[in-house]
Amino acid sequence: DIGEKIAFAMEKIGPHGIITIDQAKTATTEVRVVKGMQFDRGYISPYFVTNSEKMTAEAENPYILVYDKKISALQPLLPLLEIVAQSGRPLCIIAEDVEGDALATLVVNRLRCNLSVLAVKAPAFGDRRKAVLQDIAVLVGATVISDEVGLKLEKATVADLGSAKKVVMTKDDTTIVGGCGSQEL
Repeated sequence: DIGEKIAFAMEKIGPHGIITIDQAKTATTEVRVVKGMQFDRGYISPYFVTNSEKMTAEAENPYILVYDKKISALQPLLPLLEIVAQSGRPLCIIAEDVEGDALATLVVNRLRCNLSVLAVKAPAFGDRRKAVLQDIAVLVGATVISDEVGLKLEKATVADLGSAKKVVMTKDDTTIVGGCGSQEL
């Protein structure tokens, strides 16, 4: 029975699809095909780990920020962070990098204040990175925050954020499941 379900899933998604297995709340085994993606970058810091048994950083129904630059200082991110914190939803940051004061403050707030935040470096480099960030933005329904198009991080609003059913990061890769963006993928 399980072998048939796996074969069915593989047939549905093709050779480049990804199969994830989740524990169900019912006794039945079912196959669901959801849109999503996986890329080969993991969490920026092990302090973002939420499941120490699996060593994964996971967020259910997170807002997703897609930014094409480094975040070194927390100040430009603060207005958005405050709004997201009030919503009670997690925030997943996909940026060129998160470093320095910004990373340290996010980690401290995650550990002490229970701010649910994950951060991952954007995949690829150069023009390819821009294309991949745009793909992620379409998948999750976000706007890529980029100086090139006149969008500044400090001016970003919740409307610029995307969302997904779930984001799971390991030290090596990130999986976005059920992106809430365009249905025309």
